[in-house]
Amino acid sequence: RAAAAPAPSPSASAPSPSSLRQRARTYAATTAESQSTAQRNQSIDWELDFCSRPIFDERGKKVWELLVTDSTRSFVHAEYFPNNKINSRTLREALQRVMEEHGRPDRVRFFRQQMQTIISRALGELKVQALPSWRCISLMGLLDERLDEVYSQHPGYKAGTAPVVSLLDKPPPAELPDALRGEQWAFVQLPLSDLKAESKLVTNGSVFGQMFDLEPGGVVGDAVTGDLPGPDALVPGVAVFSRRAMPLAAWTNGLEMGMIEVDRDRSCLILETGVGKRWRYASYRASEQADAEGAAWEAAKQQSGGLHFLAVQGSPDDEPTGLWLLWDREPPAV
Repeated sequence: RAAAAPAPSPSASAPSPSSLRQRARTYAATTAESQSTAQRNQSIDWELDFCSRPIFDERGKKVWELLVTDSTRSFVHAEYFPNNKINSRTLREALQRVMEEHGRPDRVRFFRQQMQTIISRALGELKVQALPSWRCISLMGLLDERLDEVYSQHPGYKAGTAPVVSLLDKPPPAELPDALRGEQWAFVQLPLSDLKAESKLVTNGSVFGQMFDLEPGGVVGDAVTGDLPGPDALVPGVAVFSRRAMPLAAWTNGLEMGMIEVDRDRSCLILETGVGKRWRYASYRASEQADAEGAAWEAAKQQSGGLHFLAVQGSPDDEPTGLWLLWDREPPAV
């Protein structure tokens, strides 16, 4: 099980960047092959929202919108629908038109759990995987922008109108499957520049994980790093140690990672995956010191704009076998 003892101080350092350089040298002979394999296996992912907007039509009914984009926002498809046309057939036909123009994705992420039936049915008929996920970073930012620049300028706009499909309350955490358990864990932190360097090991297929594009100027990079003061800013994380680090990282990579939060009432860390799935990821003995360390880690996460990470390693001195960048943000206002 994850560490039963109180977690180390959030100021504890992550493994030295020298270990990353050593790993990079180890893989130097096969980097080109790894990158080629990673590129061949890279899926085409879209992000989708199908929900009402704070706009009313001439009948006094809420207008719905289909919004589709990708992580780089290379395209944006926005299309309004009356509320009496909301079904999987309408969505499937609209997505078919989008695919005719922009090609066919492998997966489509969405974050509104209550729309899962309609979205999954429409995409299933198109032979595309529907993926409930909180990693809809480009889409969520687009919704924030459209509230300011599009919806609020519409003649039918009514401020403060909640969407018909609101986000559900968070359920209590479930017990973590044994295959996903580490043996020890620690609060850690790394400079943003080191995270960027380490992320290349994930993108070239050297280690398991899921990354965001952290480069400035990109849609995602600006969103997740906008609150950080510079490349040396420290990003908080959680490191999990296990003698079976490689299979643990492989099993973890099968999850659609969301975020980690400290639950001081339950004296544990909670891992959110997909949408609405919460796991009791690691526990600690309740004490004033442990609670203070958990609060300090959460404060550090807030200071980093919600950006944080999970690393899986054999020991504190080993290179990571898995790395996942995570982002804890408020849901869009629409």
